[in-house]
Amino acid sequence: MGIWGIVFIISIIILVVGVAIYFLNSWAGKKQAQQNEMVAQHKQTVSIYVIDKKKDKITSANLPKAMTEQMPRLGRMFKMPLVKVKIGPQIMTMICEEATFKALPVKKTVTVEIAGAYIVGMKGMKTKMELAEQRKSRRKNTDEDVPLKWHEKLRAKIGR
Repeated sequence: MGIWGIVFIISIIILVVGVAIYFLNSWAGKKQAQQNEMVAQHKQTVSIYVIDKKKDKITSANLPKAMTEQMPRLGRMFKMPLVKVKIGPQIMTMICEEATFKALPVKKTVTVEIAGAYIVGMKGMKTKMELAEQRKSRRKNTDEDVPLKWHEKLRAKIGR
C-alpha cells in the first residue's frame, strides 16, 4: 500500500467523522429546540431575593435528588451557575443561564423568569446590543458637550 492508499484511508475516516458530527449536531439542535419550547411554555415571572451565587457541580449543590439523577453524566461533571434564592418564605438553590448569572446582583430583590428550578431570564436586563447602542449614544453626547482644552483654546487664539 503506497502513500496514496494511506491518504485515501485518512480522508475516508475524516469524511465519516464529519458526517457523524453533522448528524449529531442536527439531533442535538432539535432536542434543544424542544427543550426551549417547553421552558417557554412553563416560565413564570417571580420576584426573588438573591442570597448567593456561585459556580459549582450539581452533585455538591443542595438540589433535589430527582433533579440530580435526571442530569446526564457529563452535566454532573461540569460546574454550572447556581443561585441560592429566597422565594417567599422558601430558600432554595436554582440553576441559572450564564448571561443571567452574570447580571444578577447579590443581596437584592430581582424580578426573574423561572421555569421549575431554572432561572431563564431577568426583567430589566439589557442585551449586549442594547448596551452597545447605549455606549455609542453616550459617546456622541459627550463628544458634542466637551469644552475645549487649554491648548485648543490657545491654538484658536493664535490662529493655527
